[in-house]
Amino acid sequence: MIARLWRGWTTPANADAYETLLRDEIFPWILGKRIDGFRSIDLLRRDAGDEIEFITSMIFDSLEAVEAFAGPDSTASVVLPKARALLARFDAHSAHYEIVERRTA
Repeated sequence: MIARLWRGWTTPANADAYETLLRDEIFPWILGKRIDGFRSIDLLRRDAGDEIEFITSMIFDSLEAVEAFAGPDSTASVVLPKARALLARFDAHSAHYEIVERRTA
């Protein structure tokens, strides 16, 4: 399994609008793609003083499933225009990690 991590930052003034955009439009858009091998997406938020940091963590079965989402350059960020308008900055590329062990309670 593959974890795809991506970070973006907003101003404090844009943080709630960006979170709402993710919840109401972007996550449903991703889920609506029904990508074979896509398992989940999580949203993390952290107050970093002058800015708010967001991390998305996506879980896929394989790199092929990641490519079905992101395209042939599987590390390239997928940032829709509405999101770009609210972000102060963001990672141009996502980081991919092999999940070598996962435990649940």
